[in-house]
Amino acid sequence: MGTALRIIGLIVGGLIALVIIFVAGLYLNLLRIRTTQYSNPVPAVTVARTPDQVARGQYMVTAFPGCAGCHASNPSAVPPILDGAHLTNLDALGNFNPPNLTPGGPLKDWSDGQVIRAIREGIDIDGHPLALMPSPFYHSLSDDDVQAIVAYLRSQPAVQKDSQGVNFSFIGTLITSTGRFPLSNQPPAGTVTAPPRGPTAAYGTYLVGISGCSTCHGPALDAVNIPPGPPPGPSLRVVKNWTDTQFLSTLRTGVDPAQHQLSEDMPWRDFGKGTDDDLKAIYQYLISLQ
Repeated sequence: MGTALRIIGLIVGGLIALVIIFVAGLYLNLLRIRTTQYSNPVPAVTVARTPDQVARGQYMVTAFPGCAGCHASNPSAVPPILDGAHLTNLDALGNFNPPNLTPGGPLKDWSDGQVIRAIREGIDIDGHPLALMPSPFYHSLSDDDVQAIVAYLRSQPAVQKDSQGVNFSFIGTLITSTGRFPLSNQPPAGTVTAPPRGPTAAYGTYLVGISGCSTCHGPALDAVNIPPGPPPGPSLRVVKNWTDTQFLSTLRTGVDPAQHQLSEDMPWRDFGKGTDDDLKAIYQYLISLQ
């Protein structure tokens, strides 16, 4: 009996040791991933901060690509002040607190080029990868638009507010360490230009790309999502059956032509703040999909 108990004890102890080693390995790998330094060059640019740039930047952080949804404690404010927030919808993955992007936050010590690199390439001032920054989409932001965003960030009133940063839960550590939830680092963006603004499918392609619609609606916007992404949103091919007036109304009221209420997971309120021409551009792109 004693021998059997000792064997059972050794087995249980061995299993516990394996679990401890596995968990420790996950956390060490997460540490390695988060402290890796990338040598992407910092753009040598100083943003002019003209009134037109500031106005364009305010529009972009409000509607497309909609930075206020993550970085503003009151995203419905006009204009939005990007003073940092807490993403409660991601609590299962950890404690995610997008930082204060006003001149009272850490960006006061960053160059304009470092801010641009962080937006488009997901890399902080020290070359470390950011978490949850949608740089895979912002990578396509044009030089003019990303500089306009920087101009707006610099124009905000300074808010003295610290961020608790990002702290992964065990689940977040598990999926990040195993490559199922990649961090935000991207290759150098280089020079990026956008199509001419206007209610065209070409410009709509640009707006859909920088807004990250494929995250929920799938790469082809047909509700076929790629794991481990969020639950797939509905196919946007349905827009082919709508008029442009119905499409604009849907994004501004949250109710589609069939009287269905849009999910609150869909940032329709942000997109609905877009100009008529920008929303018609998105409509033209969606109806062009085969």
